[in-house]
Amino acid sequence: MKQAVLLGNEGTKRTVYFRQAASLAKLPVLFMEWNRMDEWMQQSGQGEWFVKIDPPLWHSCCLEELDRLTGGYLKKLDGLAAVSREHKIQFLNHPDTIKQLLNKRECKRKLQKAGLAVTQMLEEEAVAAWKAENLLDFMEKCGVFQVFIKPVNGSGAAGVSALRWQPSKNRMILYTCALEHPQSGLVNTKRLRRFTKKEEIISLLNRILRLDCVIERWYAKAQHQGYSYDLRAVVLDGRVEFLLGRLSKGPITNLHLNNHPLEADALEIPACIRDGIEELCARAVSCYPGLRCAGIDILLERGSLKPRIIEMNAQGDLIYQDIFHENRIYRRQAEIMAEWMKQI
Repeated sequence: MKQAVLLGNEGTKRTVYFRQAASLAKLPVLFMEWNRMDEWMQQSGQGEWFVKIDPPLWHSCCLEELDRLTGGYLKKLDGLAAVSREHKIQFLNHPDTIKQLLNKRECKRKLQKAGLAVTQMLEEEAVAAWKAENLLDFMEKCGVFQVFIKPVNGSGAAGVSALRWQPSKNRMILYTCALEHPQSGLVNTKRLRRFTKKEEIISLLNRILRLDCVIERWYAKAQHQGYSYDLRAVVLDGRVEFLLGRLSKGPITNLHLNNHPLEADALEIPACIRDGIEELCARAVSCYPGLRCAGIDILLERGSLKPRIIEMNAQGDLIYQDIFHENRIYRRQAEIMAEWMKQI
């Protein structure tokens, strides 16, 4: 017997709107909570299953717990992959592939090796032993004075920071959602803050760099009506299913930071650039067998509008501007699973 399965969290928008999409597709779905995964794994030998994996919920705001939380998730993904080798289970996105994309450094390396245009990593090795002075020395050596600093693990701009440094004037600005808390250590406030005092910036950088971070070149982004913007593309089976602009007055564009979403058509991106985005996304997902759905963040360079991949997310399919409108992404996923159910 065939069974479609959603592995996720009860009551979340992901679960609610995927169930709505499944209902429209006349797809019966077995829902399984993450905290019952062991029970599910014991049942998985009964028939054939097609599983969509949503990410677990993390309630901690402590950035220094990112590695531990991610490590726990990786173990669960390993368990799912092991079960799939013993039983008839396939996945919308294979757990091994989700695991690969969780590591920002390794993902960027793979895309670079494939010759894809990405935002450049300036330092490809672990920087967990660095302090702020090491970062500044490195920037001066590279001749690059605007960088993004991103924890290798984490999502939703957790720990992501943008640093601008003018050594000739001894000035620096740091944009980040991270904040030092006297009891909890380094926390994610989910609110973008701007720091200009050197001593505060150095202290924050020393804490952030302990997380092991990717150091990337800070590119000037395309603009629309006074806002800088980048794009979130949701790709299904190699095709861009949804494209959304993320507009911001600051350097970090995540929409939960009170930035502004805008349908890509309203940005009036030239057709040749849209074609280039489609091609870049298709090539990116082709680097990962077992990846049928991905959220890809795309930067358009100011002036040339050359598209570059900022990062990829194997579970970046939740777009509020879609679920509250057509729910197109989840409807297409449900249709894919329904088509599988009909196969003999």
